[in-house]
Amino acid sequence: MTTDPLAAFKLPDPVAFLPGVRGQDALAQYWLSQVTLRLRREVCWLWRERSLQGVIGEEGAALPPSVDRALDALDLLRYEREKSLFFAQDVTARYLSGRIAMAAPPGAGDAVRGSFGWVAQHLRLAPVECFVLALALLPSIDSAAGPVISSCQNDSVRNGPSLALAQRLWDEPDELLCCFDPAHALLRHGLLTPLPGTALYDWQATLSVPSLVARELLFAGAELPPALEAIMPALLPQDLDAATVARVCAVVASLAGDGRSDSLQLVPVIGPPGAPLAEVAAACAERAGVVTVQPSPALPREHLAQAMCAAWLRGCALYLPAAILADSGAHDARLTTPPLPGLALTIFVGAHDRAELRGLGPALPTIQVPPLSYAQRLDCWQQQLPDAALAPVLPELARRFRYEQAAIARVGAELATLGRSPRPAELFTAARADLDLGTLAQAVMPRFALSELMLPPAQALQVDEIIAAMHNLTRVHYDWGTARAWNEGGLAALFAGPPGTGKTMAAEAIAAELALPLYRIDLSQVVNKYIGETEKNLRRLFDAADSADVILFFDEADALFGKRTEVKDAHDRYANLEISYLLERMERFKGLAILATNRRKDLDEAFLRRLRFVVEFPLPGPAERLRIWHSVIPTGVDTSDVDFEFLAQRFALAGGHIRGIVFHACLQSAADGAPRRLGMAAVVQALQREYDKLDRANSLDQFGPYAELVATRRTKR
Repeated sequence: MTTDPLAAFKLPDPVAFLPGVRGQDALAQYWLSQVTLRLRREVCWLWRERSLQGVIGEEGAALPPSVDRALDALDLLRYEREKSLFFAQDVTARYLSGRIAMAAPPGAGDAVRGSFGWVAQHLRLAPVECFVLALALLPSIDSAAGPVISSCQNDSVRNGPSLALAQRLWDEPDELLCCFDPAHALLRHGLLTPLPGTALYDWQATLSVPSLVARELLFAGAELPPALEAIMPALLPQDLDAATVARVCAVVASLAGDGRSDSLQLVPVIGPPGAPLAEVAAACAERAGVVTVQPSPALPREHLAQAMCAAWLRGCALYLPAAILADSGAHDARLTTPPLPGLALTIFVGAHDRAELRGLGPALPTIQVPPLSYAQRLDCWQQQLPDAALAPVLPELARRFRYEQAAIARVGAELATLGRSPRPAELFTAARADLDLGTLAQAVMPRFALSELMLPPAQALQVDEIIAAMHNLTRVHYDWGTARAWNEGGLAALFAGPPGTGKTMAAEAIAAELALPLYRIDLSQVVNKYIGETEKNLRRLFDAADSADVILFFDEADALFGKRTEVKDAHDRYANLEISYLLERMERFKGLAILATNRRKDLDEAFLRRLRFVVEFPLPGPAERLRIWHSVIPTGVDTSDVDFEFLAQRFALAGGHIRGIVFHACLQSAADGAPRRLGMAAVVQALQREYDKLDRANSLDQFGPYAELVATRRTKR
């Protein structure tokens, strides 16, 4: 009886080249050891082959040196017989072959989900497929594998595995031809990925297992990696559509249950800014017994595929904000379909508007998350600010600031740092801290008080009515019950009249009286030549302004709210759509919108119907002009020589023009060392300059006793 001298030579199977690298999955350990043993045996043969070729390296070298790659390929057939004999006769090669021949451990039906063994069972991987997966996995977990792999590929630069290397190491090379193609399960599920820019089925493409995926294959069931964050479910809103939730739950449970589906399922989740979209999605998945995760903000977008694969391996659903899928190169910011469309995974895609989901592709019914109602907002504010002294202010706070729970909690936490009960003004200031209308509107600091307005009694009364309406809006909506009929709508007012009659001044005075922020709409940013872009800008503007009580001031409103025209071409049709959208959105705006125009007749009649107030700003009469002349004189300037009665009676000018005349006269009178005094000569000359600028005719007779001052100026000119 012959005794094999190697029989008593027992060593644990090497899982990797680096000692201590093993993982926790038994099947992964077996196939990793298969890869390591075959690489070791291949290195043994390469030493022998190089010696036959006479190119062996220095004695003691760790690995054989590289040779010409074409010659290496030709020698595969040339040395086929010698290689077989070497594996059978060499002591080391024979030992390695014996370990390679050991059978794989029996498949466990209770393999932990996401482990190497679970993947092999659920994807029904053949032995050669398990080997390729382990070959790609080895460099991801073993820092010492690279040089060995590069030596076996006869290229010191290529230290990553490939299908070509797998075919060289596997005993039956034909088996790789039958199972690997661009639609293979390992590629389709993101378990194997080629380097960027290489084809999935390229023999020489370097294959790898992404780090998140490698972690799951070897340590399935471990705590969630930092690249993924668990989402705490929220209570489902009561008015959420029950049928939609039931259908989504069924799909989530099905995909997370067997993991064999070949279809990615997208579920849009739409709600207002600040709404707990991710938390509501997690609550829907929780009903199906599934945890929902989301990529960490620190995870680069190019690693989204491995985050999706890791979520699938764990049996989780995934939440993604729509911005992650936006195609940054597209003009209209369309969404791109997520990678790995064959993954059995539910992805909730969160957006604040259905238009943000353009290009997403087929999806399940949308989960529509409603905004908090007034009662719910009031309850949130009461929880954050339980001080009884603040109770009278909270209803106004709940109406003015249509925030979601997270934003209300953030304001409450900020106010808690005061260490005392906040004053009402501090409440409103803290609540407005996050208000940002971007570049579409410019904040205006009010310069005028209500007492400075020079309006006829009828118009002054209308301005007072606007202010009273804003003060009473909360009470009327929620105590008297008009909120439902009017959709909690705000107020819209039109200020119409010639230039300089005080429209902008009145808007600023109203803002100061109501202590509300005033924003002037920048038409250059809102109106866009591209079809559909103007509506998008208006939507962003109104959505941002709707979250808090503000005053939107549309100067030259006829540029946006003009009459719809007869449709003669595509441009007319889209222009009419813009106006129609604007009319509808104005009606839903919950703050105060003030529109100013010099051409009321150019406004669309449908828009005028939606206005709560229309204030005509006429040219001021002599009495109002006299008050304006006196009001615009800077404090401390001597005007004893100025005949204001004469100016007010003779010249029918608007307040804006009078203000411009006084400013010009001051500029011409403020010479170095001159007293702070305005004379009639400077005012008359500035007045004539204003007439010239307006291209309005006048005569010397109109200037009466001061005609000589104008005549002198005209002679000098």
